[in-house]
Formats: sequence, structure tokens, C-alpha cells
Amino acid sequence: MSGYPTNGPGETSFSALRGQLHEAAAAFAGGPDALEGILLGMVDDVDRAVREPLEIFPVCHHSPASALAMARRLREKQPKVVYLELCEDMAPLLDELRNCRLPVAVQAFASDVDGFPAEWAPLSVVAPITEASAEYQAIAYALDTPGVELVLVDRSSDHVFQWDSRHGGRTPKEPSGPADGAPEPGAALHGEAVGVDIGDLRPRFAELEEHLLRHGKVRHWSEWWHQYIEVPLGDSDHDAYRQAMFLVGSLFRRLAPGDGDRVRVDEERERYMWTRMREHLASSGADPQDCLYVCGAFHAASRVEEFGVAGSGSYPISPRSATTWQHGLIPSSHAAIEAQFGLASGSVSIAATQWAKNLKRTRVRPYRLAGQDGARKPGASRKAAPALPAAPAPPQDIATDRLTGFLRRPPVLDTLDEAELLGWSVEIVRAARRSGYLASTADAIAVFETSILLAGMRDRAKPTPYDFQDAAITCIEKDSVPGRRDVRRLVEIMMGGDRIGRVGYDALPPLARDVHDRLAPLELKLQQRGVRRALLDMNSRPELEACSDVLWMLRRLMPHGAARPIMGERKLGERSIQESWDLALGTHQRALIELGYEGVSIEQVLEQRLRRDAYGPRATTAAVLAAVEDATLYLRGRRLGDELGARALEVLIGERTVDGAPEVLRRIRGLLAYYRTGEPVLPAWVESFVKAGYAHYCTLLPTAFTDEDATAGQVAAMLGFLFSMEGLALSLGCDRAQLELAVAQSRPTDPERTALLWAAQVQLGALSRAELRERCDELLANPMVVPAYPRYLSGFVHALVPVPGLADVVVEAVSNAFGRLPDPVLLPWLPTLVTTLRAGAADLAPLLIREAGRIFPARLAALDAWVPPWREMAEADGSAVGRTQAAGGRSRGAALLFAHPGALDAVAELLGCDGTWAEPGAGPAGSAGAALAARHPDTATAWESLLTGA
Repeated sequence: MSGYPTNGPGETSFSALRGQLHEAAAAFAGGPDALEGILLGMVDDVDRAVREPLEIFPVCHHSPASALAMARRLREKQPKVVYLELCEDMAPLLDELRNCRLPVAVQAFASDVDGFPAEWAPLSVVAPITEASAEYQAIAYALDTPGVELVLVDRSSDHVFQWDSRHGGRTPKEPSGPADGAPEPGAALHGEAVGVDIGDLRPRFAELEEHLLRHGKVRHWSEWWHQYIEVPLGDSDHDAYRQAMFLVGSLFRRLAPGDGDRVRVDEERERYMWTRMREHLASSGADPQDCLYVCGAFHAASRVEEFGVAGSGSYPISPRSATTWQHGLIPSSHAAIEAQFGLASGSVSIAATQWAKNLKRTRVRPYRLAGQDGARKPGASRKAAPALPAAPAPPQDIATDRLTGFLRRPPVLDTLDEAELLGWSVEIVRAARRSGYLASTADAIAVFETSILLAGMRDRAKPTPYDFQDAAITCIEKDSVPGRRDVRRLVEIMMGGDRIGRVGYDALPPLARDVHDRLAPLELKLQQRGVRRALLDMNSRPELEACSDVLWMLRRLMPHGAARPIMGERKLGERSIQESWDLALGTHQRALIELGYEGVSIEQVLEQRLRRDAYGPRATTAAVLAAVEDATLYLRGRRLGDELGARALEVLIGERTVDGAPEVLRRIRGLLAYYRTGEPVLPAWVESFVKAGYAHYCTLLPTAFTDEDATAGQVAAMLGFLFSMEGLALSLGCDRAQLELAVAQSRPTDPERTALLWAAQVQLGALSRAELRERCDELLANPMVVPAYPRYLSGFVHALVPVPGLADVVVEAVSNAFGRLPDPVLLPWLPTLVTTLRAGAADLAPLLIREAGRIFPARLAALDAWVPPWREMAEADGSAVGRTQAAGGRSRGAALLFAHPGALDAVAELLGCDGTWAEPGAGPAGSAGAALAARHPDTATAWESLLTGA
């Protein structure tokens, strides 16, 4: 149809159709009005597109009828240049399709954006390709036919986001079709990428779509398209196909009100594509009649000034932004395509089945890339059956009207449909029985008859797969699903299922190939979908240690489930000698490919991500320390760890809150223990971090005790840092007076923080344990304070983090609470106690359990006669006080010695000293204490001369 000359003023091939539409408009509307303008304008659009010297081939994305017509036309015309509506920057990847199993998607990916808002990152554009699509036929023909050039003319991936940003921001494309049932496992293969398709044909006028669905007696658009467009076009010739698709595109274009931004973008794309084609024609000198332009039917009916090789408009193409784009192929699936473009569930699988039927019926040989999975080998090729005769070429002086005949042709019932429907009915019953349904031959007959009945009720010549699915659900589905799949899903599987593509090894980016090469010693087929169990015994096979390193890095970088350890762990200072892994790299192939956009090795990608986490604008001290820990675990060498450690010091100094104190304490403790056991000296950044952290938390401590936003756990973590790092900090030059002043300046009013302050005072020696017990007893004895006592206990539990030596006091306090608090006060506090212990299960619970096991009796029979040790201590303290008072001049500080003299007697006997204990009241008060100084006066004399300077 290319190269038809324009007819004269009185000569047109669509005159009869215009007259009929004029009469129809007058009959429906009662006279000339907007309806006549729309109908006649549609014919004008068809006439204009047909007469264009550069042949326009309108398509619908993933349409088997379009693919069949494309394959037939390519063999008839053999064009030398194929212009394809696809992002022009994706062209270098198309030859890699021969290394893949379809469906796959061509992807453009950008993780670091320049020229777009930072919150848009990462940017991703995908263009899925299936075998039953016109674009794949054009690609396969152009790449495997010598002397044929394939030119992608659509906007670049960068312009996809440039044009979206002109009207206030990026709006993700919402699915325009209903979602039937739960999403399939392969529906998320495209992630959050923006989908670009060739030939998006769907009414943009909601009332029009609703009218078509209601009068077509179908549920969703995919079913209507299959019944009224797909099936009739599968049997049409080239001219009828083109004119019908032009008409559909013009109809949807003229009835597209409301969304002005979308129409603007469509027109921008059309100007872009025609500008690129004219530029190529001018530079290459190609004859337009030797070219073929493959685009969506919606764009084929364009009315922009730049339309055609003789277009009058001049469209300036804006430059791309500074964003660096990476390109690759990712696996796709029928379910992912349906979810991306709002198609009905199972519609792409049905289209694949229809494609196979069309090929068998018409005997058209499709194009397939050489070397692709499933392609026939050259040596084993059979003699192809003769194709059906092509329609005669139209005369060169006039464009033949094939549209009128196509619109008037009634549907023809295929005599083979009954046999096909019977096979479907038998197969669905067999599949239902395997899935646990109690189906029988009677159900097969019922499905067969109901399918015919539903087709008749819906005014269809033959049952469609959608009619058959409804009939199967009606006749077989019960109240509950006995197995994993319901009847709807069984029908979809029977019609072809959700086919998932795979990117071949040669088409993978260097990083993905490197991962597969380094995991080759495992001897597993990791490119296949599914879970593979890997057993690593590094003791007998030391070469598997390198595989273990790769797997742990993949676990850190890839989504959950891609590499999942079953046995073995990796912690600071620990390495497993045996590991077991569940690997699903084939299932998560897209994530592995996208890693390849960030670097050439997983070590490089991991280092980049750790740096990004550490130097990001929202980096916290805890996050940077986590990056240091990961760098130490996965990347051997101290270079990156030391650099990130210095960064952690910078972030710590700049922080003014204590939100991350618990995480900081946990991580710096682990790193400090690792370096102390594995390195001869501590890294310089660790010493600087401890020194700066000691001063930093001393400064923030008084404020944290009174800050309402700070929790008791955060204050406890600050104290834990100060007390656990105190020895190292003092050795590095810090002053303990800082901590003593910070504690003395703290004035908490909250019961939990008050208990933390008391624990800190005990640790510093400002408060004795006896005084702490007295305060707890006073709290329990005060009826006004009893309701708040559980909060004091929560503070004591948190205090185990900085002062683990208080475990006995905490056990005593909790025991007294259980024994003396009334139930209305005790029971509401128990959930708080449980959650507190659960949050610190690794540190707090073992301390309390060990101390309780030491204190409480081991057997139930001994519990009745058991006396708590703190009561025994109180009685012993009372007797000791009596003896001290009887001693007269003895110091109160020596009460314990006089109450238990056995220890001193043993020491005196060991040293060979003889002596007896003085009787109470014997000698002048304090005379015994001066006996040593009188016996050895030299020390006192030396002190006197030193102090007086004599």
C-alpha cells in the first residue's frame, strides 16, 4: 500500500463510505452536527494514512493479529529500512534478544539522577517484548536480514521523564483495567518501572468503553478486543487490516477528552518520531517506498503538522539531561505485562495461544532471531508449507477501499471450534481432578454445553476462551478450593499459563556473569527459576570459601529470598566451616541485572552502597557504624572500614539528639571487641570515637534525663556507653569529673529515669546499695507512690544495660513488687515488663535469669522454707550494728569486720601473726587504731617533712 499517489479532487476511494456515514449521521442525529464531523473525520484520517508515501503499519501491542499481519507484510515487501516506535536509546540491546527466552523487557535504568528531583530515583523504563507481537517480528526481520536497517525513532528514556516533569511532577501510570484475583508471582518482575509499549489501543473516553463493554456483553476491554478486533483481523488481508486499524486509532483519538497532558505527550511523541524519520531519510538517502514505519494505531492517525515525509512542521528536539542511563535486558512474564498495562488476567497467555493457532491456520512463517531458545536450527529446517496466497497488489492510481467490506462482513463460525471446545472441556476436567476437585465426565459435558449457551446469550458466533472460563467456573467450582489453584487459574494454565522469560548468560551484564562464574564450583543451575539448595563444606573444600563470600554479599545486596542462609552465620570474628543456602538467583534475575548497572563487581557495588549510606544527607552515627561493620564483614582489608569509621566520628560530633544511642552502643561494643581480639592495636578512629563519644554523651546526659522525647532505653544506652567505655576513655586522657558532674547536674522527674539516675550514682559510688534498697522500701511503703512503682522497676530493668552488677538488686525489687503490690497495680505493668525484656533479650534476660537462678531454690519443695537472702542480710546487718555499738570506740565502718572476723583470722594465720580480738570497751577509744603508727613512726615522719617542707 506504500507509495499511493494522491487522488484528484473528484477521485477518492472512500467516497462510498463517506456517503454511507453521512446518511447514518443524518439518521441518528437528525442533521449535520458533531457526529457527522467525527465520522467523516475518521475516514479522512484513514485516507490520509493510507496515502502516505512512507508506509505506516499500525499495530496493537502484544496482538497476535498484528504480529501475523506484520510477518506476512515483511515477507511480501522486504523493506530496507524499518522505523520502529521504541525508545531510541534502547537500540544497542536488541541484538541481545537472541540470547534470551521471551518474554523479556528492554530496560533503561538510572540510579543517580541529574536534572530530575532526587526523590524520583531510581528511574526505570521497560519495554516488554513477546514473540506474539509485531515489534518482535520487525526486530527479528531487521537483525537477521542482510542489508536491512532498524531505526528506533521514539523519544529517549530521558525524555520520558523530561516530559512528565513539565506539568508538575512524575505521576506513575495506574493500571487502567480491573485486577482479577490475586496477583501472580511473576506480576512484579518489572518492579516500579515506567512501561512503554508499542500500540496502546484503549478508549480514553470512559463512557465509550462502558458502552462497548455493555453492548458487547463482556466484562473487560481485553475480552472485547479479542472478540471484535483480534479474531476478525486474524483472517483479513493486508489492506483491510491497515484500514481497520487506522479507523480504530482515529476513533479512540477523536473520542479522547479530558486528559490534556496525555494528549500533549502523544503529540510530542509523534512530532519526535516524524522528525527523526525525516532526519534519517535525509542523511541516508533512503527511498520512502523502501521503508516501513511500525507504530501504534493511535499514532498512525496523527494530525500534527510534522506528519508524513512532506510534513511542514519543524520540531526542535530538546537535549537530554546529564543523568547517566544504564541499559540491559530483564526477564518479563505474561502476568507482569498484564499488570503493567492494565490488561485482564490471562489475556497475554490467550494471545500467545491465538498466535499459535493463526500460524497453523494461515501457514505464515514467522521471523525468529537466529540462536534464540526454541528457534529452528538451520541444519534441521524442514521445507515450509506454502503460505496462503497474498491479496493482489492494489492499483497504483487509487487506494482501494477494503474497509467497507470488512465492516460489513459477518463473522463466520469455524467448524473446527466444536472439536477444540470439546478438547478444552476434557482437559479442564482432567486438570480439576488433579487439583482435588470432584469433577467427572458429566462436568465436561456441562462445560461444553454451557460455553455454547453463554456464547449464544452474548451474541457470539463461537465461544471464546473467556466464555469457556466462565462456563468452567460455573460448572466445576465449589464452595471452597480444595487445592492451591482455583478453576480460573486452572483455565489460564491450560490456555498457556504465565510464561516467564529468561535473559541468557551472554546477554547479562558483566557483574551478573562474574557472579555466575564465581559460583560455578557449587555445580548448580542457578540461571533456572526456583530454589536450589547449596551445601558448602569449607573444611574439606577450601575453594568454597570464595563462594561463601559471594553469597553473603548477595544476601546483603539482593532482595530477601535470593540468597537465604539455612545453616551458618557471619559475625565479627566468626566464620562458619559449613554452610547451607537456598538460592533463587534465576527467580530474582532482574535484581541481579540491576546490580550490574551499578558496577562491574559485587565488591564495587557494595562499597558504593556503603559509601552512599555513610555520606548521605540523612546518615546517622548508627547507620555509619553499621556500614563499618558490613565493610569489615564482607570486604577484607581495613581501608574502607577506617574511612567510614572516621566518618562515624564526624557524624557523632554533629548529632544533637540521642535517638540512635542504643544502636551506637551495640555496634561500637561489637567493633571494639572484634578489634581487641583480632588486631594488635586499636584503630585510630576507634580511640578517637571513644574519646569524643565520652565527652559528647557527658554533655548531653543532663538534657537527656529531662527531655520528653528521649526514652529510658536511650538514656540507659548513653550511660552504658559512658560506663563500659570509661576505662579506655580515661586511658586516652578523658576526665572522670565530666561524668560525675553530668550525673550530679541531672534532675529527672520521670520515675524510670529517676531509677536510672540512682543506678548511675551506685556505679559512681555516690550511693550505696543499702541506701538504694532503703529507697525502694520507702517507695513501696508510701501509698501515694505505689501506683508509680512499676515504672521505677522498668527503669531498674533498663539500668542493667549500664550497670549489669545491679542484677541482684533488680531481682530483689521485682520480687518485692510481686509480693507486696496489689493486683490492680501489678497486672497492668506485666506487659511492659515483658516487652522491655523482649527488646533487650540478648543482654537483659540472661542477667536476670542467671541471678534469679542463683537466688531462688532449685526445687519446689524447698520453696516453703526458703528465706530471701535480702532478709537474711537485713537481720545480719542488725546484729552487726548491735556489736558495733557495744564496742564503743570502734568505727561504724568496721561493723562488717567485727560481725564476721573469720576472714581476718585466716589472713593473720596465713601471715604468721599472733593476736587476739580486743574485748568490747577495753582500752581508751581509738588507742588500738594508733598502735601501728606508734610502732612504725618513719612513714609519718616522712609525710610531715614532705608537707612542711622541712
